[in-house]
Amino acid sequence: MKRFHVHVAVDDLTKSIGFYSALFAAQPSVIRADYAKWMLDDPRVNFAISTRGGQPGLDHLGIQAESGDELKEIYFRLHAAGGNIVEQGLTSCCYAKSEKSWIDDPAGISWEAFHTTGASTDYGDGSGERGARVAHEKSCCSPAPEVAAPACGCSQALP
Repeated sequence: MKRFHVHVAVDDLTKSIGFYSALFAAQPSVIRADYAKWMLDDPRVNFAISTRGGQPGLDHLGIQAESGDELKEIYFRLHAAGGNIVEQGLTSCCYAKSEKSWIDDPAGISWEAFHTTGASTDYGDGSGERGARVAHEKSCCSPAPEVAAPACGCSQALP
């Protein structure tokens, strides 16, 4: 069964952990110095926050598969949706080892499709995401951009 994924960039991790723990009536399943994640069953969502994004707010959305077969099904749907699909493949990101691909929806919101295969001891250096998402300079693992994002919040390429 697939799980919806939401990743939000935050300024104050401690304050945000308190807020979301109260909202979800649950503590995070993963807490690191720069990251926290809740694996909720009601609603069925992988909700993550980190201080590694650009401006606070929605970083990206996604669909997490529980098996390689489910991931293939999601990849088929990405191709049916149209758009530029960036197949990243195997990577280490957000303290997890995963296989993933990326696509932007018509509004410019980044979506990742991924299958997590194990834990990682580090957040990831972002090299895979930076290579895969170079046009937008954003992802769960890339460092904050050196140039401010456009004021409109859109996903235009940065100079």
